[in-house]
Amino acid sequence: MSAVALRSAGVRRWLRLTVTLLLLGALLGWVGGAAVLDALRAADPVWVVVGLLAATLANAACAGRWRALADWLGHRVDGRWALWAYFRGQALNAVLPGATMGGDLWRVWALQRLGVPWSHASISVLLDRVIGLWALVWLGALAAALALTLLPSVAVWPWGTPPWPWAAVALLLALALWLVPLPLLRWGAQATWTDRPWGRWWRTLAQRQPQWQWPRQRRLALLAQTATLSAWVAAAQAVGLTLPWWWLVPAATPIFLAAALPVGLGGWGTREAAAAAVLGWLGAPIPQALALSVLFGLYPVMQAPLGLLPPPRPR
Repeated sequence: MSAVALRSAGVRRWLRLTVTLLLLGALLGWVGGAAVLDALRAADPVWVVVGLLAATLANAACAGRWRALADWLGHRVDGRWALWAYFRGQALNAVLPGATMGGDLWRVWALQRLGVPWSHASISVLLDRVIGLWALVWLGALAAALALTLLPSVAVWPWGTPPWPWAAVALLLALALWLVPLPLLRWGAQATWTDRPWGRWWRTLAQRQPQWQWPRQRRLALLAQTATLSAWVAAAQAVGLTLPWWWLVPAATPIFLAAALPVGLGGWGTREAAAAAVLGWLGAPIPQALALSVLFGLYPVMQAPLGLLPPPRPR
């Protein structure tokens, strides 16, 4: 890498760190840092541990999904190695600028070291993120539809219109997300652009038992996101945020998306800003919303030592 490119990367890192510090400083100055610290100090340790265990289970399920994606593309990856590599990527994500980019690039490089072609290594990591997002939005839409129809939670509904049309929209979104992926995947087997080098992975997936592989991906993705959302709800319980789970789950979708934006350090700052906006809109006290976001953001940091373990010996 040239000196100019190194300087440019260094400038971007400092800019992202600056954005993180400015966002956190503005939020803590607005609500009072002492209130957030008090909420964190008073956190229930039992719920903190429950959330940490759920977050660890979520990453283990994500590692299994990533390994299954590599297998779908035709590359056998040892399960122990995939688990180690995923936790190391998560450890890098927790400390490197650019949200999830640092650890994801490392996972691409690690797969290449095993002999996986660059295109398949890259698409496995990209699809790992896309399928995880699919599961997050599906669960969020389903929870929102449930909250707006079956549960007495419409008291926090801020609009004058009835919630029923929005419940129908959320239910239709969940239905579409459930039905569309497999036909879309099969369509790729007929598309002419999948003959090109950058599109051949789609045809590979479409021709390698998609009727079996996609349900496998779906199960692992839903397991991983259910565990992630359980960690989110446990963190809310730990800091005493009493917002019902059927609102915490759909609220997590925009908050997690904000944390994934490559504009800060490990998702810090953007996640807290989104948590204050979304949870505050739902009636949660802002100090507790920020404490929830901070505690949830600490879970990957607590898991980071797992990524420092030496790689397992190949079988």
